[in-house]
Amino acid sequence: MKNPKAQKLIDKIQRDLMRNGLVINTLVEDLKQLRPFAIEEENPLLAKVIRLAFEHLEATNSFEIPIPDDEPLEENEDQATAIESSPQESLDYLLSLMHDTSIKNNVSDLREYSSALAEFAEDN
Repeated sequence: MKNPKAQKLIDKIQRDLMRNGLVINTLVEDLKQLRPFAIEEENPLLAKVIRLAFEHLEATNSFEIPIPDDEPLEENEDQATAIESSPQESLDYLLSLMHDTSIKNNVSDLREYSSALAEFAEDN
């Protein structure tokens, strides 16, 4: 995100997450405050990921989406495995991706989070 206020809000969310863990109501409110910045920057992927993230937090009282793996293993080209991570680590990684959406790998991982969050919502 380009907006300095959005950057500060992301930093605040990450600090709170590291300090206090998954405090669902605070995380949801902060993410709801963050989403208009993504809409203002005309970044539909980011706006969608933020919405899906806070809806997921509300529905599960956790963050059940693992950190996406960079590349599938060569022997199993069809299966990309997720990296072992705690809900807190995965949410922190998702927030770190939001800092700079000009990086191609960040956008790719945001798309993977978007797909995983949408799929989780459909299944539950």
